[in-house]
Amino acid sequence: MNIDTHSVMYITKRPELVFTEGQGSWLTDHQGKKYLDFLQGWAVNCLGHSNPGMIAALEKQARKIINPSPAFYNEPMIKLADLLTSNSCFDKVFFANSGAEANEGAIKLARKWGKLHKNGAYEIITFNHGFHGRTIATMSASGKDGWDTMYAPQVPGFPKAELNDIESVKKLINDKTVGVMLEPVQGEGGVIPSDHEFMRQLRQLTKEKNILLMVDEVQTGCGRTGKLFGHQLYNITPDIMTLGKGIGGGVPLAALLATDAVACFEPGDQGGTYNGNPLMTAVGCSVIEQLLAPGFLDEVIAKGAYLRELLLDISQEFGFEGERGEGLLRALKLNRDIGPEIVERARNLEPIGLLLNSPRPNLLRFMPALNISREELKKMAEMLKGILKEMQ
Repeated sequence: MNIDTHSVMYITKRPELVFTEGQGSWLTDHQGKKYLDFLQGWAVNCLGHSNPGMIAALEKQARKIINPSPAFYNEPMIKLADLLTSNSCFDKVFFANSGAEANEGAIKLARKWGKLHKNGAYEIITFNHGFHGRTIATMSASGKDGWDTMYAPQVPGFPKAELNDIESVKKLINDKTVGVMLEPVQGEGGVIPSDHEFMRQLRQLTKEKNILLMVDEVQTGCGRTGKLFGHQLYNITPDIMTLGKGIGGGVPLAALLATDAVACFEPGDQGGTYNGNPLMTAVGCSVIEQLLAPGFLDEVIAKGAYLRELLLDISQEFGFEGERGEGLLRALKLNRDIGPEIVERARNLEPIGLLLNSPRPNLLRFMPALNISREELKKMAEMLKGILKEMQ
């Protein structure tokens, strides 16, 4: 099979392979080569590839109704909203297509709330190394190096604090501040978890100052940390939460959740052509129901602990700097900038490839399916060790 990709817009360097099939933790390319997938679409495929429950939901809903228009209610939209609110501290849900769109909606909701209740306050404190999406506003909210000038002028109103430094947050609060937005674990920033004490202090501070606490759970939500939502690790109740990636398990679905006190949109304020699309929300229902099955999240915690042990063993054997993360979102801290080389070597392994991610050159990030087997976790560690021995 010859690969001719001239019609696909160039936005990133892609290897010369085309994936044609997927099953669980495995992908197959156009030449029949198999790969153990520890990317899973950047933590998107929380139930792996070709999940039977998701497929059944898609097929069943596709035969009933696909798009009645967001001007009307539909059954899967209502069911998924109820599933999310009954298992969280939130009361209202707006569905979207991507995490960036959900975060854009969260920014708009916070600013509307500030207009109504805080004399027009609009600034949202975000964090260095944070990542909130690729729209102009969410890039401005992100703390990724260079993003403040890539598409300048940026959207104003996003002063940057330092994660796990409550004093850096306090210094930025003024009469224009309407909220604080953060990822419970900074994913693109290198899998950096928030400290428990910091999160408790942040919740207390935002309540004292009457400003909103907004959690971006696009990557940490939907079981990734071993809790249904990452902020539940800290025993706090935010005012706004966004979901993406895992909520659709591979289909384009995201959500903005808020408490009744904050859900202040009026007709015309917010919308979207595919808001609450029944085909996507039917899949979302299947995903959430599977995550809530008895023992599922306990297994995520147990497998996360096993992956941690495997990574610490690798770290000790090769003189690295340990690991960090929560649940099945983890990083191996390398002691030099060899991450991209490891990723390349892993993908090119024969006869079976390994798909890894290096968001920073001095670490590897692991985002396997939440239902991955212990044997597959062990297989990854063995393959990674083999690569590292070759590189020594």
